[in-house]
Amino acid sequence: MPTSASDPAYPVGLRLTGRRVVVLGGGQVAQRRLPALIAAGADIQLVSPSATPSVEAMADAGELTWHRRRYQDGDLADAWYLLVATSDRTANDRASAEAEARRIWCVRSDDADVATAWTPATGHSAGVTVAVLTTDARDRDPRHTAAIRDAVVEGLRDGTLVARHHRSRAGSVALVGGGPGDPDLITVRGRRLLAEADVVIADRLGPRDLLAELPPHVEVIDAAKIPYGRFMAQEAINAALVEHAKAGRSVVRLKGGDPFVFGRGMEEAEALAEAGIPYTVVPGISSSISVPGAAGIPVTHRGVAHEFTVVSGHVAPEDPRSLVDWAALAELRGTLVVLMGVDKIGRIAEALIAHGRAADTPVALVQEGTTAAQRRVDATLGTVAAVVEREGVRPPAVIVIGEVVRVGPDASSSAHGSTPH
Repeated sequence: MPTSASDPAYPVGLRLTGRRVVVLGGGQVAQRRLPALIAAGADIQLVSPSATPSVEAMADAGELTWHRRRYQDGDLADAWYLLVATSDRTANDRASAEAEARRIWCVRSDDADVATAWTPATGHSAGVTVAVLTTDARDRDPRHTAAIRDAVVEGLRDGTLVARHHRSRAGSVALVGGGPGDPDLITVRGRRLLAEADVVIADRLGPRDLLAELPPHVEVIDAAKIPYGRFMAQEAINAALVEHAKAGRSVVRLKGGDPFVFGRGMEEAEALAEAGIPYTVVPGISSSISVPGAAGIPVTHRGVAHEFTVVSGHVAPEDPRSLVDWAALAELRGTLVVLMGVDKIGRIAEALIAHGRAADTPVALVQEGTTAAQRRVDATLGTVAAVVEREGVRPPAVIVIGEVVRVGPDASSSAHGSTPH
């Protein structure tokens, strides 16, 4: 029977795995809708004489079957679901009529009022799918439903909609990479886990502003102030992670950058595994690429650098503890990014020059990258030690060595001095 624009919609979740779904049209609408159908495991039959490059790539990858022609009667045989996404009203009406006759749910991108099914605004977070439909036909504004969807998903992601009393009390640990410093650059998953935490053990280089948003009952432990001195600090952190998890708490180890990029995250993971504590690793945006980018420096650039190398500079090149082959690095033509090397940069520069890197190789130091205090100081390998002392550069700072320092609109204004964020 015909539908009316005022008919209420009954929400339901379709299980389309292995089931035939027909999509008419290969344009922008189909391009937006197809990924969800692919993720649902549907047997997608695309009927369209043409397609966008992205849709064509889906067909080439075997994610759907593309029939390069217009709709024909009978195309819906054995189908479970139809998405009509063409601009041909006549063909759309014919397909809708066939769907009605075969009792196949039909979504119409050109006229929702005559469709038998509507596509909700959907979002996903933490294993939950949020679907929003507008029930008032007079206010069927996709921007309205999208805004509601976004608000709910954001609440799930930042933890404000989490029913904490439903969470299992079994202790667990999340090793979360907080990114380079800007609180907006933590991952969505990292922020959600932080909002769900009972205990947060935080590094000084993590996004500290996020700690102020935590509820009063959350215990925040400053990892830099854990007792037993510098040598025992990591062992004490490991012990704290195990202790709180065994007490049934949800623990977040909030680290700067990425947990496994000079973050000793694997040591913590090994300690947790040895203690039988379940844990998850949430990768973070490494400062090695994000901080240079925030300062206008690409670590690679066409025709300038085809590779970049990230090294730790926390021990000097001549130190027997160093695992870095500085002689080999000096021979590379690409970009060298040094983390934790501000106080050693003079000796690092000397080693690179001694092994053949030109003294006039450009160097940029980006202090407090991605934060309000960010500043960039430029030098060369030959002058960097003196520039760091003169400009008072202090950790944390990311050091970029190579021709990419001279690339981009920010290069000329900061060639011999410093620029604020």
